[in-house]
Amino acid sequence: MKLAIMIGYWGGGKGTDLGLIDQAEDLGYSSVWAAEAWGSDAVTVLSWIAARTTTIKVGAGIMQMPARTPAMTAMTAVTLNELSGGRFLLGLGLSGPQVVEGWHGVAYGKPLAKTREYVSIVRKAIAREEPLVHHGTHYQIPYEGPDATGLGKPLKLMTHPTHPVPIYLAAIGPKNVTLTGEIADGWLPIFYSPERAGEVYSPLLAAGFAASGEKDKGSRFDTIASVQAIVTDDVESARNQVKPMLALYIGGMGAKGKNFYNDLACRYGYEEAAAEIQDLYLAGKKMEAVGAVPDALVDELSLIGNKEMIRDRLEVWKESQATTLALMPTDPTTLRTVAELVL
Repeated sequence: MKLAIMIGYWGGGKGTDLGLIDQAEDLGYSSVWAAEAWGSDAVTVLSWIAARTTTIKVGAGIMQMPARTPAMTAMTAVTLNELSGGRFLLGLGLSGPQVVEGWHGVAYGKPLAKTREYVSIVRKAIAREEPLVHHGTHYQIPYEGPDATGLGKPLKLMTHPTHPVPIYLAAIGPKNVTLTGEIADGWLPIFYSPERAGEVYSPLLAAGFAASGEKDKGSRFDTIASVQAIVTDDVESARNQVKPMLALYIGGMGAKGKNFYNDLACRYGYEEAAAEIQDLYLAGKKMEAVGAVPDALVDELSLIGNKEMIRDRLEVWKESQATTLALMPTDPTTLRTVAELVL
């Protein structure tokens, strides 16, 4: 099992701790991942990190597909990958309807078909085997709409890539996970439960691997599971640090009946708690929503406790399909302790 570090969103008074990233690189962590929502973008943060490190890979976890055309994503990925010496990992995701339509101002569309087309275009652009042409439901390259000038010309990427660009997809819905197994090189699951992944996810990924037509794809597929990690003797206090994020996603990241994270909590067996968290959060009772997050769910999705507790907990993770643990640590001690236990 490899280790990574997930720094999440930058900004809002939260600076990226370069010292923590330096330590992760020195300790043998394989990659560092940055996210974007409707604040800081991931590419700028990763460019800054890549310029100040030498060996650790830099991953987008994730770049939002609705924010960029597929061709722009291909250009950005190749540029950052070449400048970093082949250290870029391209993580993509659709986000959700509230962000896509409320922030980016474009239609959410059909996620499965849109993702398939998008990834196909990015791969074609990077491969440079022929001028880029794509005639799909969601993307037309060259553009052929009723308002087209008719001057569009199929083009090839001017930059000649010398390093491969692995593509990861963020997915938690059943059909999206299967699609990820089929068309991606890796998977970025959020709120990954090592106990339940076999039942919830393994059949979906297996179906995707089979649909890919690639023999033994599962053996090279990289599952990067993000996990909040805190080395401490005060387990209750650590749980209280984790609960606000779970309450935000399960309760507030999406509308009632259209919240992918709430659906996931239900599939994990926490239907009653998920409903209560969402009701409280959407009613503006955020602190009560945080208090409604079960300790059992926190323990299932996190690495919390003293060194011995985390050592025992890691055994469950090692038996899961996760190939890389992307820690969300808050201090150097946690970073170092988990490295000692895993690496």
